[in-house]
Amino acid sequence: MSFSNAELSRKDFSGQELQACEFSNANMELANFSNADLRGAVMSASVMTSANLQAANLSNALVDQVDLTGADLSDAIFFEALLLRTTFKNVNINGADFTDAILDGAQVKELCGIARGVNKQTGIKTRDSLGCR
Repeated sequence: MSFSNAELSRKDFSGQELQACEFSNANMELANFSNADLRGAVMSASVMTSANLQAANLSNALVDQVDLTGADLSDAIFFEALLLRTTFKNVNINGADFTDAILDGAQVKELCGIARGVNKQTGIKTRDSLGCR
């Protein structure tokens, strides 16, 4: 299913099965993806400011060049996700799992500064998943 170039601000996708869906170049400001299955989804070059991704599974997703300013990423799973050039300003990553995710060095440094908690689904500490010292 493709939502590319779509206007999806404030849409409710909570709890939905959205595996391998495409959301490229979409506006998803304030959208709710809490508890959604987004494994393998493509969200490249999208706006997701203040979006709710709490406990969403984004394993193997392409979340590159996405503006996540103010987003709730608590307990989200980013296992092997590609997150290059994504903006993480003022995000909540408590309990998020970034195991084997691909991030820029500057992103890791920024996220390690706010990383805390343990993912409720995987049992992985956020700091450990980012390789924080």
